[in-house]
Amino acid sequence: MSEAKRTSEDTRSATYAELAAVGPYGVRPGHALITMVEPHPGHEYAYNRWYEDDHYYAGAMAMPWMFAGRRWVATRDLQLLRTPEMSAIAQPVTAGCYLSTYWITDGRYDDHMRWTVAINRRLNRDARVYQDRTHVFTAFQDHEATVYRDGAAGPRDFHALDHPYAGLVLQVIDAEGPEERAELLEWLRARHLPKRLAGSPAAMVTVFRPTPLPVDRMSYVKQVEGVDTRLTLLWFLEADPRDCWEAYFDGLGEAVAESGLGRPELLAPFVPTVPGTDTYVDRLR
Repeated sequence: MSEAKRTSEDTRSATYAELAAVGPYGVRPGHALITMVEPHPGHEYAYNRWYEDDHYYAGAMAMPWMFAGRRWVATRDLQLLRTPEMSAIAQPVTAGCYLSTYWITDGRYDDHMRWTVAINRRLNRDARVYQDRTHVFTAFQDHEATVYRDGAAGPRDFHALDHPYAGLVLQVIDAEGPEERAELLEWLRARHLPKRLAGSPAAMVTVFRPTPLPVDRMSYVKQVEGVDTRLTLLWFLEADPRDCWEAYFDGLGEAVAESGLGRPELLAPFVPTVPGTDTYVDRLR
């Protein structure tokens, strides 16, 4: 190895040591990446293998400050449970059969974003980005609240993507404006969610608000809508959503609408994928 190359590598290694010595490094999920994607018809298997075998790691988990992740899938029967029929998120409302969720260390959003933009440029240049899919709902989000069913007992939100939950429900609600969103958040946190969680198969609900994507994002990812008005909720279930949908989730959107504080735009159940397999791929259509 040449002296110049050794010096360059030493400098790079030293930079890593300096970065690790400063800044936040807690375990709180201060931010999230939530991305719902629809592989194009006929590309379901190829898309799943690309995401499972490459992108989940190289395009997500290998990045600094992204400390937990999980993929979820909606088979056709789960897609047909979604509401409302006229959704501002998904057209048709059944679009987006794969959902990926990732936690980012609180206070490290900007650091992570600089890395993710750069690595995705490199992946795209190296033909490691699968093009035959559509981003239905992709947004980085800031954490606003977590409400627990069992108080201090059970997994915390930073465990949620590693704990073997049997299902997840994605809920998206729009308020009329920023002030109305603050009122909606308080109602959810203090009244609605504790009531809905009590005695239910949902162990917790995390609440996020979307942030704008950088202007130098990849061209195939559209800019985030509802940055000032939207809330995104993730319900973590200890039961298969098909077994508890009618009893606990059917009508959940109507409850939000009746409050007068928000407009339900999506209520969508998922089950976890089985990493390294094509389980469920033949049940998407």
